[in-house]
Amino acid sequence: MLYTFSVTSNARAEYINIDALIEEVLEKSGVQSGIMTVFTPHTTAGITINENADPDVTRDLVYGMNETFDNKNEYRHAEGNSDSHMKSSLTGASETLIIDGGKVIYGTWQSTYFAEFDGPRTRKVHIKVIEG
Repeated sequence: MLYTFSVTSNARAEYINIDALIEEVLEKSGVQSGIMTVFTPHTTAGITINENADPDVTRDLVYGMNETFDNKNEYRHAEGNSDSHMKSSLTGASETLIIDGGKVIYGTWQSTYFAEFDGPRTRKVHIKVIEG
């Protein structure tokens, strides 16, 4: 089954922890063993896994992305968000998670994040659970 959620960002660039959405889907699915794909259908956003213990990590991710891809007017794409497309391409639009024992397998400090690069906006996140 495919589950779809809205995620609303409050800044041009931010990382939003979506673990609660993932847990909700996993509980509804009843799947004990399998995989889950988390996908966003946007070209200026992404899905990533990173540290959840220190909020400075996500701030540093925003800072690092902005330092690497600034929002200069030198890009040919005329909508003013070319840097957002580059950040999205680097991050990727999806993550695949392993489910075992009815839980997502994460490292000690890991969480899944929706990465906003052209907000604030309301975006879609699709989650597909496959048993097996």
